[in-house]
Order: sequence, then structure tokens, then C-alpha cells
Amino acid sequence: MNGFWAILLKEFAHIRREPTTLFFAFLVPVLQLTIFGYAIDTTIEDITTVVYNLDGRRDSRDLVAAFASTRRFKVVAYVFNEADFNHALAAGRAKVGVKIPPDYTERLLDGEQAVVQVLIDGSDSQVATTALNSAALLGLNESRRRGMAFAEARQAAVARDPAGRVALPIEIRPRLLYNPNLESAHFFVPGLIGIIMQLVTLFLTSFAIVRERELGTLEQLFVTPVGRTGLMLGKLVPYAVIGFLETLIVLMVMVFVFSVPINGSLVLLLGLSLLFLLTALGLGLFISTLARTQLQAIQFAFMIMLPSILLSGFIFPREAMPLPMYLLGFFIPVTYFLEILRGIILRSAGLADLLPSVVGLVVCCAVVLTLSVSRFRKRQE
Repeated sequence: MNGFWAILLKEFAHIRREPTTLFFAFLVPVLQLTIFGYAIDTTIEDITTVVYNLDGRRDSRDLVAAFASTRRFKVVAYVFNEADFNHALAAGRAKVGVKIPPDYTERLLDGEQAVVQVLIDGSDSQVATTALNSAALLGLNESRRRGMAFAEARQAAVARDPAGRVALPIEIRPRLLYNPNLESAHFFVPGLIGIIMQLVTLFLTSFAIVRERELGTLEQLFVTPVGRTGLMLGKLVPYAVIGFLETLIVLMVMVFVFSVPINGSLVLLLGLSLLFLLTALGLGLFISTLARTQLQAIQFAFMIMLPSILLSGFIFPREAMPLPMYLLGFFIPVTYFLEILRGIILRSAGLADLLPSVVGLVVCCAVVLTLSVSRFRKRQE
């Protein structure tokens, strides 16, 4: 620990003299959280829809109105021939095409099944899946409505509710927990906090040491009486303080800008965030032992960040990944931290509930710091 305070004060002075470092540490994370928090929205609405109604009578118009009244479909055009119908889908002017047959009303009045064709552009799988499920649900609801009206008119029903009204024989009542309005921000914003914390801490730490090496000041430190541990901690502690302040800022943005409340223990959240910061600092230190220039540091940092974004469960559910990719996610520290963030913030989970993720993060932290310290030598290679 010899020389620790000298290096610590030197590093704080260096940060104070570089406004860009403070800008990158405090303002950029807030901008990123705000932009991505509003931009990332998995709720798909207003899917452009073209209608080819060969029937034109009241029942067919009611069906078109049912499509338009949902938040999923937005009727942008009515066409009157097959060529225009197909061209609207091929040209991309509409993602969904609804074709109502000319005998739609007659079949319904005769008690026969009416078939409505719904063509869906499958080039965007997420939009296509939403349209497919919404169209199937709309057809089920319309059939249910007509069937119940028919049963009521005949004074016969398969089942009735406690009030005596016609009802389906089986009623399933699902209930959404933790995010009842299915708001994307409640899922993505806590994850964004983990990704941004790692990104900023990783770059600040790795650049701090690599910059010293490029300027030649690191070699000057090597010939001073400063010990290896003192030099390393003197370099890391200022960025740990900045990282912790950054965590407090982005948490406040999450609560007051995106209205995502912290349902669990704030003390537990901050304590485990500090553990993750140590891991991210260790990764930055490890990068600085590999890179000789700031350009190399950027390249190594992106080699870590891209798998962290794609394989940690931030965007894609890990359970749906191929087995090798799923197993690779266990070697990424942010995988465990995302579970911790979402568990505490959304589900009010306690330490016992998060124990597997906490143990995984502790193991990652120990491994990363051990590798980083073992490679950090008080000598110029």
C-alpha cells in the first residue's frame, strides 16, 4: 500500500483537469439511458393493414371495424381487385392483408363457417408473430360473441355464469404480476443500467492506465517507491467512486423519468451494484494489461461488450438460445447482475431469492480480479 494516497490524489487531480472524463462518466450514461429507454419498445402497434372486402355488407364491415378498433392493426388502404391487394403487400405498403370472401354474410346467416384470409408479411418475425396472434385472437373473440348471441336467442347454452348469462364452459383468468401493463421500459431500463455501468466503468479504467503508458508517465511511476497494490488501488478507487455516483444518478433517472419504482431493498441493490462495479473495474484493469494503445483498449472493450449485450439476456431470453450460447452466458458477469437488477427492482426479490445470481457474480468478481492483479506488474514490459 506504499504510495496509495499519493496515486489516489494524483488520479483525482487528473480527472478534475479533464472535463471530458467527467462528461463521459456522468452525462453520457444519463443520455444513453434516456435515449435507449425511450427508443427500445417491444410493444408493437399500428401494423399497417390493407383490406380487400368482396362482401361489402354490414357483417363484413363490422369485422373490418373490429380489426381497426384494436391497437395492433391500422387500416391504411382499401383495395378493390386482387392485383392491388397483392401489390400492397409486395411493395411493403402494408404488413397485413385482410381478404373477406363475397359469401361471408350468407355463410354466417346460414350457420356455416366463413373463412377470412389474412396474409402477413413474415420478413419481420416479431411484427409477424404479433399480427398472427392478434388476428387469431380477434377471430376467436368474434366467433365467441356470435356463438353466445346465438345460444341466448335459442335459450340454450353449454354453460352459464353465476348471473345466468351465456358463458364458455371453461374460463381461464390469467393475471400479470410485476408489470401488469406490459410496459417495455420496466423490463429494459433496469437492464440498461447494468449495461451502461459496465460500459462506462470498463472504458474509464482501461483508458486511464493505457493513457499513462502511452504518455510515458506509467514508466515514471514504476521507478518510484509506490507499491504495486498501492498503484493499482490508487488507480481504481477514483473510478469506483465515479461508478457508484453514476449508479445513483441512473437509478434516479429510472425512477423519476421512466417511473420504474424500486420495489425491493435499495440497500441490497446498492451493495450488489458495488460488487458488480468491482468486477467491471477488474475487467477494465485486465484490458489495460493487454492493450498497449487506446485503440487496442477500445477493440478489447468491444470484444467484451458485444457478448455482454447479446448473450446476457438483456435483449434476447437466454432460455431460447442454443445450448453453447446459453452456457457461454454464465461466463459473463453482467448476466448475473441483470437478474439481480430485475429481481430487486421489479419483483422485490430478497437476498435468498437472488442467491444463485449473487454467487455467480461473486465468482466472476474473484476470477476477474485475480487475473487482473496477477497480470498487473510494477514493471514496463
